[in-house]
Amino acid sequence: MGLLTELRDSISRAASTLFAADDPKRIGIYGPPNAGKTTLANRIARDWTGEAVGPESHIPHETRRAHRKENVEIERDGGTVEIDIVDTPGVTTKVDYTDFLEHDMEEDAAVERSREATEGVAEAMHWLREDVDGVIYVLDATEDPFTQVNTMLVGIIESQDLPVLIFANKIDLEHANVGRIRNAFPQHETVPLSALEGDNMDEVYDQIAEYFG
Repeated sequence: MGLLTELRDSISRAASTLFAADDPKRIGIYGPPNAGKTTLANRIARDWTGEAVGPESHIPHETRRAHRKENVEIERDGGTVEIDIVDTPGVTTKVDYTDFLEHDMEEDAAVERSREATEGVAEAMHWLREDVDGVIYVLDATEDPFTQVNTMLVGIIESQDLPVLIFANKIDLEHANVGRIRNAFPQHETVPLSALEGDNMDEVYDQIAEYFG
């Protein structure tokens, strides 16, 4: 009886593994605040599902909880890649409520936003360590990529052996410098784009299909 039970459990585990392999991969969208992560997540989701993932804003830390859009089917070269998009809060080493006061926010609201943003950073790190199968790392191409946060996060992603694509966003802006991002992380594929304007999205989808398909 014990042997039959073990055999049944083994078959059940094998079947679970088999079916899990067909589940959509969870792709986390990471990067510093205001790099355009939610704009990109919404661009991808709208292109393939017609629905957005979350609200966008020029104010830092608009995304303070991870938002997940499931079963996004991306069609490339006659095939389909199915992924779940996880738009995560911007990761930073410090959230200061005074930064929000510069955006005409009342002090109480700024303090609350700071608290929620700090919790959001912790949630983003939890997703990275436990719940994603690959990473899209979004950087603002007008900003210096050589920061402590970027170095730390890319290092953690590499230590997790997660496939990662680096997206150099905001190439529609005058001072965008994609080469600087490529030089910062030459070990990874860097794809230039403008999530806001939709520039170069064909290559974005080609790379997503190649890396995460």
